[in-house]
Amino acid sequence: MIEKIIDGKKVSNEIKGNIKLETEIMLSQGKRKPGLALMIVGNNPASESYVTSKDKACKTLGFNSLILRLPSDVTENEVMDYIHNWNNDDTIDGILIQLPLPKQINENRVIEEINPEKDVDGFHPTSVGKLVIGLDCFVSCTPAGIIELIKAYKVETSGKHVVIVGRSNIVGKPILNLFYQKNIANSTVTIVHTGTKDMTEFTKQADILVVAIGVPNFIKAKDIKEGCVIIDVGINRVDANNEKGYKICGDVDFEDVLEKVSLITPVPGGVGPMTIAMLLSNTFKSYKKRLKLI
Repeated sequence: MIEKIIDGKKVSNEIKGNIKLETEIMLSQGKRKPGLALMIVGNNPASESYVTSKDKACKTLGFNSLILRLPSDVTENEVMDYIHNWNNDDTIDGILIQLPLPKQINENRVIEEINPEKDVDGFHPTSVGKLVIGLDCFVSCTPAGIIELIKAYKVETSGKHVVIVGRSNIVGKPILNLFYQKNIANSTVTIVHTGTKDMTEFTKQADILVVAIGVPNFIKAKDIKEGCVIIDVGINRVDANNEKGYKICGDVDFEDVLEKVSLITPVPGGVGPMTIAMLLSNTFKSYKKRLKLI
């Protein structure tokens, strides 16, 4: 069944390898390093793990990365001041605020404070608006990674029916906008969510099914049609009889659907590695724009 697996690690490594090579060329020409600033507030172990992995990936590619760790009682104004300083720092090409933030901080206000030209997470309203009308912009990293996986595996998208399960601002809404655009995928797109009365009625129509609902093993073989392509964005921890006491699984019941699909992303090792690869890609794109190389 290995031929059915979409290998996110492989595609991610290829993207990062190309960026590293380009970075080495830039540095050999006397140009400065690309720079990414990361902010984490509080002591969320998952957030700390994500930020550490992003920092490590930056250094591997030859980027400069700065991690600012702030206490959980930091004020919104203090956060804004740091972002303002980063906006005006010519050595910083990308700004990433690790979410979630503590309750006393308005996440929307913080995101809006970021200079859209450094919004490598693709969350700023300016970035989202440009995405909707098809202008060049920074695209949210997970959806951008999904499109790269689709391209790498030469999945036909034009005229195909894409069904998206989940309507989050981070995955569902942006991937919807990417799939229907003529110059990207040219697909017919349906989005379903917790308010949908009979979700299976729609998922069974999908040529390509993108699942980002945050429920372990939610999609079963009975919910899909023969030969569909599944992109599983879920990352869930469930109890297991092993040393850790848990295992990681997606929103799709991998074993149950495997016989029925033509291609599927595993969890872990599918979409996950692509998210960091696209963050680095966005940062490098910002770097080249700021040096007027593109």
